[in-house]
Amino acid sequence: MSKTIVLKKGLDLPITGCAEKRLSKTLLSDVVAIQPTDFKGLLPRLLVKEGDTVLAGSPVFSDKNNPDILITSPASGTVKAVVRGEKRKLLAVLIQTDPEQKFADFEVKSVAQLEAEDVKKALLGSGLWPWLIQRPYGILANPAVTPKAIFVSAFNTTPGAADTDFAFEGEIAAIQAGIDALSKIAEVHVSFNAKTYANSPLARLNATKHFFEGKCPAGNVGVQISHISPIKKEETVWTISLQGLAAVGKLFTKGKYDVRRLVAVSGPMAIQPAYVSALPGTPMTALKAFYSTNADIVRVVSGDVLSGKTVGVEGYLGYFDNTVTLIKEGTEKEPFGWAMPLRLKQYSTDHTYFSWLTPWRKYDMDTNLHGGPRAFVMNDAYYAKVLPMDIYPLYLIKACLAGDIEKMEKFGIYEVLPEDLAVCEFVDPSKNYIQDIIAKGIDLMLKEMA
Repeated sequence: MSKTIVLKKGLDLPITGCAEKRLSKTLLSDVVAIQPTDFKGLLPRLLVKEGDTVLAGSPVFSDKNNPDILITSPASGTVKAVVRGEKRKLLAVLIQTDPEQKFADFEVKSVAQLEAEDVKKALLGSGLWPWLIQRPYGILANPAVTPKAIFVSAFNTTPGAADTDFAFEGEIAAIQAGIDALSKIAEVHVSFNAKTYANSPLARLNATKHFFEGKCPAGNVGVQISHISPIKKEETVWTISLQGLAAVGKLFTKGKYDVRRLVAVSGPMAIQPAYVSALPGTPMTALKAFYSTNADIVRVVSGDVLSGKTVGVEGYLGYFDNTVTLIKEGTEKEPFGWAMPLRLKQYSTDHTYFSWLTPWRKYDMDTNLHGGPRAFVMNDAYYAKVLPMDIYPLYLIKACLAGDIEKMEKFGIYEVLPEDLAVCEFVDPSKNYIQDIIAKGIDLMLKEMA
């Protein structure tokens, strides 16, 4: 076993509503949505029109900048609607699903006999290429670039997120096939939770392994990369999730585009939180049983509680997400605020309240910020104590606000994505939207460095 990397910085949020390790139901909704906004760096060119028939794996749109990159339908059926926004921006393609699903045939292939270019061609043609995310910047991987390595996180430390051992215990063979295929392109590094590795079904995987021990965000692949092989200027690495590896493996072993996954429905407002089997683009109305009695006060998030996207009850499951978080809208005003004595039901990362006396307790957290955005008043150590990366988070955030590219490079913009600073946003007493600030900084880098 390789040396364990122990991360002393981080924060595990004690939030209620983790999903029970049981499958509640299998969903095939009447409609699924394919949303271009799920794919950072993609400029969509529509390839279908209303009324067209599609199979699971049929192209729906491509990237205008790289036509070889296709986005394909997760389900078979008929194109019900093409949803557009201002200036005819493509927002979604809605597919009316067939009761019996049909798949495009991509042929079973022996991974051992494939070369790197064969693997790339298969991934591009099937629409599975978007699972490969390029760092820096977290954009769709460029097929013309060979990364120095491909990184995978085999555990998740975000509160309420899907448990990887439970969600993927039946996908080990497919994940291994995915690793074998991508190994033709570059070395695949898989990071595991050192504490649970011995009893994990994922321990059977054959890859270059690394072991981590620590609090959230230790499970973030960006944090892991920073300790394994930090990204330097003009270097490129790719990342892929376990779900993406499973889909890649099924492509070669079954000849199918199969992106169905187990989704954890969790959060303080979830009724009997559990797992469902669903496709990306599943409408949140299909999960009504988990929040129906709280629909007026619940915030529906596709993704985890720290970095997920608020989609509402009329939204859809994101392409890369395997968690749905249901959390209460914090609209109530609290008398006396922080000056209120005791506040036994409130959690604080400092000793402001008495939550530090009951470290085992979990809390029904809501969306209330308990204040509005204000000037940064703390030094860098405040964020650094929860971010296990060798960067200067406060200075990076300020450089992004100022649009200073030179300082953004100096303070670590190549190593992070917004999700990596999500815990910093949670502990921030200044109530700034740190993930949005980092995202805008990355957008500026993409624009200026193009």
